[in-house]
Amino acid sequence: MSGPDPAPDPAPDPVVVARLRAAGCVWAEDEAALLQAAAGTVTELDALVARRVGGEPLETVLGWVAFLGRRLSVAPGVFVPRRRTELLARTTLARVAAVEGRVVVVEMCCGVAPVAACLDGTAAEVHAADLSPTALVCARHNAPGAALHAGDLYDALPHSLRGRVGVLAANAPYVPTDRIGSMPVEARDHEPLSALDGGADGVDLHRRLAAGAADWLAPGGVLLIETSRAQAPLTTAAMAAVGLMTEVVVDDEIGGCVAVGVRSVSR
Repeated sequence: MSGPDPAPDPAPDPVVVARLRAAGCVWAEDEAALLQAAAGTVTELDALVARRVGGEPLETVLGWVAFLGRRLSVAPGVFVPRRRTELLARTTLARVAAVEGRVVVVEMCCGVAPVAACLDGTAAEVHAADLSPTALVCARHNAPGAALHAGDLYDALPHSLRGRVGVLAANAPYVPTDRIGSMPVEARDHEPLSALDGGADGVDLHRRLAAGAADWLAPGGVLLIETSRAQAPLTTAAMAAVGLMTEVVVDDEIGGCVAVGVRSVSR
């Protein structure tokens, strides 16, 4: 997880700070101030602090996460967007801006729909899909202009989108199965395994996304998949195997890495 937004006034309660620090919270002062601001009473504050001390992510305790200048709604049991995913959102926005006319954008494995949320106010026709009903409730709040679809990858999409998608963005799970156990407790114990586990080498879902992309992308359409530097060659290989032209975009400041696959203009 990244650190919280700068702490608001008033100054954090030293007792709350001490409880958070004892629980291992690195940004105890900032977290204490945010929890105080979120609580209406001392009793509510104690309940929020107890949840955080128990290992629940700060973001789900607060009910929001900061993402690319926005506050996105999150809830217990959803995957919390990380700051590194801002690169996926920025890359999507840039691709949309480069296309003349109204472009169809799909955020696959959307979770709470951080990418779709950033497209509000653009001329794009936005769709978002996920398996999690809980995540889709948050997605409805975060991206009210998007059409939401429940289901497994491309099975969730209406057939009317086949061959029409200009940008398909996905932050599919890419943690290798044997590394799940070493993840921070707030992720391992409080986020759905389906949003973390990417299979033996972490790119099982990337291969499935790439394999189906040719049927759904418009000529010249682009597939954007968040990945890691180490796994990027595997992700781009899956794209290249179906004829997509590939590149990798990175942002070292936030640790972001996005594999890009472009469909040929000719069908």
